[in-house]
Amino acid sequence: MIHCVCLGGRNLIIKNIKIYTEDKTFSKGTVTIKDGRFMKVALDAKDDSGAECQNTDETAANDAYAGGQVIDGEGAYAIPGLIDLHFHGCMGYDFCDGTKEAIRAIAEYEASVGVTGISPATMTLPVEELTRILEVAADYKKTEETKDAPIADLLGINMEGPFISIEKKGAQDERNIISCNEDICQQFLAASEGLVKFVGIAPERNKEFLSFISHMKDKVNISLAHTNADYDTAKAAFDAGADHAVHLYNAMPAFTHRMPGVVGAVSDSPHVNAELICDGVHIHPSVVRATFKMMGKDRMILISDSMRATGMPDGRYLLGGLEVDVAGNRATLVSNGALAGSSTNLMDCMRVAVKKMGIPFETAVACATMNPAKALGVYESRGSITAGKKADLVLLNKELEIKSVIKDGMELCTVCKSE
Repeated sequence: MIHCVCLGGRNLIIKNIKIYTEDKTFSKGTVTIKDGRFMKVALDAKDDSGAECQNTDETAANDAYAGGQVIDGEGAYAIPGLIDLHFHGCMGYDFCDGTKEAIRAIAEYEASVGVTGISPATMTLPVEELTRILEVAADYKKTEETKDAPIADLLGINMEGPFISIEKKGAQDERNIISCNEDICQQFLAASEGLVKFVGIAPERNKEFLSFISHMKDKVNISLAHTNADYDTAKAAFDAGADHAVHLYNAMPAFTHRMPGVVGAVSDSPHVNAELICDGVHIHPSVVRATFKMMGKDRMILISDSMRATGMPDGRYLLGGLEVDVAGNRATLVSNGALAGSSTNLMDCMRVAVKKMGIPFETAVACATMNPAKALGVYESRGSITAGKKADLVLLNKELEIKSVIKDGMELCTVCKSE
């Protein structure tokens, strides 16, 4: 079990840190937090030689700040709290358990590993069950998510199913797969009270997919998910207003020189964001590097796609009613050995992207903070260390290990595991 205890109040001064700025670089400086929001972000000045020197005026002002706990970051990297916009669960819980207890346990674990904003994904379940799950989430958001709790904020819901294809169902239960339907989609949106931010479809399953996209695109982001669409169909969907691709390369046709499929259509559609699972299992490092070169870093979004086994011992678990075996960071269906989500949290995925895949640290941070915040439509309030935004921040050492997590201006303790 993860235990996180808040230390101090919501007013902090964090000195001697390398701050990740909105221009996607690190600069030495000091961050001042008041009432759970960033009040000042003071970057150290540079002398005539270009060497950095301490900004004494700002430092004096911060020192004089009444009631603020002072933290010496000891040269740590300070990055925004991560945002995972596609994952299923952790610590033995799944979002589709459909209980407030599950959502809260998930949110507690995610905050403890530096993920301060979450948008969990649904599985392919019966419409009535999905509707109930969305209603529970909406009620949780209204009644149980509190500002002062050391838990990740529920920012949205990513509906991965049920409007997907049988051919590319992956770990989804094909008995519950249906074609995209406006009335059912509207039912989902109403049940969630605005929490659903993405609805995935396999456009090739419904001849009227262009009409569906046209009528729903202004209400919710339309993604291509678990689809067997060819290039022309996928490109038509993107041209019609779909703007997101669920876990690129996984659960879609292979990208080849004569049949570029969904991946090629994403590449040719600059407005489309694409999720990448960088756990070291789902996508080869060379392909990750090539994708960044092909698509550009501004629309790549790192996700974990983690399941309930994340943070738990190896063993057998359930995902969407299907049995999954987990060994290390590999999760596979018992029935056929297919990959079944991930058992790696987003912070670990970001480390893998940097340390094992050769993605620049500054780029990986943006793809786990700024880019998902923009895709979710919440960048005005989070996703960067900027005055006025929510004070969600993670301090990392030079090995990219967590030194501290700041959530709404409160410092959380390190992760402790009970026997």
